[in-house]
Amino acid sequence: MEFKADALVLRAADWGEYDKIVTLFTAERGKLSAALKGVKRAGAKLKFAAQPFCFAEFVFAEKAGRHTIISAALHDGFYPLREDIACYYAAVVLCEACDRLLFEGIESPALFLAAVRTLEALSSCAEGAGGEARLEDGRSGSSYVLLRFLLTALKEAGYPVSAAACPHCGEQLSGRMRFDMESGAFGCEACGGGVPASESTYLAVRAALGQGGEVTADGVKRALRLLSAYFAFQASELPSLAEYLRL
Repeated sequence: MEFKADALVLRAADWGEYDKIVTLFTAERGKLSAALKGVKRAGAKLKFAAQPFCFAEFVFAEKAGRHTIISAALHDGFYPLREDIACYYAAVVLCEACDRLLFEGIESPALFLAAVRTLEALSSCAEGAGGEARLEDGRSGSSYVLLRFLLTALKEAGYPVSAAACPHCGEQLSGRMRFDMESGAFGCEACGGGVPASESTYLAVRAALGQGGEVTADGVKRALRLLSAYFAFQASELPSLAEYLRL
């Protein structure tokens, strides 16, 4: 049986002397793995289809539950990402997060759309002022783009982050506070529970969730460190995010 699907390449691994196995995030079927035969040979027509961040329409042959890619038509390779290390690593984090959160055969159209739009935004960062460029409010550059995506990914996976009032006493949050890894919610320091969190972290998360608030570059970085710990607690570690934060 043959079928078509729009998909993002999340990762690729060598298989034998000339082939690769690619892990794809498809709009129609969720995550799936497929063979790219002969793609390591010189002049292979589908060599582009094994590249990181490749977004294409793939044609698959399916037999006994296994998939082989027959052909592919490129939508976007997001090539500017390769010209800016911060944007490139942010894109790697995106792919790793999708790989960790997705299951084969389970659709996630909202996450798929968010992933494509985030790669477009990161490409724009790389083409413009660069991945580490910042506006005065911290909303420019790869870090803020990545923060927004990770919050969306966690929400779609069933682990939403709440940056509202304290869930225990109902007071508006400011100053020192705490973040509960179980519930994914910020709360008052006085109410206890969770790990310490700064106000700048809280405000960065609120802004990325579309709830307003002042943003600083330091707050965005702190928010990413918190999400790294939260992601590890709820799903699995993201080694690429740790590497990104060390840039």
